[in-house]
Amino acid sequence: MRVRPRTSARTTSHKSSYIAAKQRLGVLLGLIGLTVPLTVALTSGTAQAASSSCTTTTGPYQKKVEKFLGRPVDGRQSTTDCKAIRAFQTSHGISPNIGYAGSVTWGVMDLINKQKAAGNRPNAAGKCPVNKGRIACVDLTRQLSWIQDGATLKFGPVPIRSGRNGYETRGGAKKIYMRHINHWSTLYNVRMPYSQFFDRGQAFHSITGSVWSPPGSHGCVNMRSGDAKKYWSMLKNGDDVQVYGRKPGT
Repeated sequence: MRVRPRTSARTTSHKSSYIAAKQRLGVLLGLIGLTVPLTVALTSGTAQAASSSCTTTTGPYQKKVEKFLGRPVDGRQSTTDCKAIRAFQTSHGISPNIGYAGSVTWGVMDLINKQKAAGNRPNAAGKCPVNKGRIACVDLTRQLSWIQDGATLKFGPVPIRSGRNGYETRGGAKKIYMRHINHWSTLYNVRMPYSQFFDRGQAFHSITGSVWSPPGSHGCVNMRSGDAKKYWSMLKNGDDVQVYGRKPGT
């Protein structure tokens, strides 16, 4: 004969508490899910949609893009062309990354070409002062920065990403006035490692993404991690910064 186990009031109470706890946990997880930024979901959906298609359309900058990528320059879109263009777009944060040789894609490539042309003489035009000793130069037009001491190049040039349209990096003679190696922006809720501020909240700092990704920063001079670390080691409060030119598209 089977004997039914006796259920005590304490056991019943524990089971009720356990069920209630699970229900509370379920509600909490649901609320956490709702707090995930909508932009994350939209971005993921867009990326997935873009990654599932590759355009067959020939873009207006097809030949220039083909040449940049080392592809046969025939001005006609092919499957291989599209895959190469898409890989470039993905690595540089260009959306939609569907392999179309449009103005944004060519704009990034053209900028990279101009940066390469600067070689080891970024100040050949003499627009950054050579009479101030150590100085960090920022050329907004070519999206380049370097450190020089007098006329001697000390580091760079390196690619940077300055402020987008409406949030332009301000030009002129500046000085570094504050440094914070692990800065957190309360305004934009993002990390700003190796921050060196030179103009009312605008600073050199590293980013995790591509420094060529459009449309630009909110005014800071974004840098690759290694470059920002080098700037951190070479500069100090009171050092000069010269910003000049104009970012393309602003």
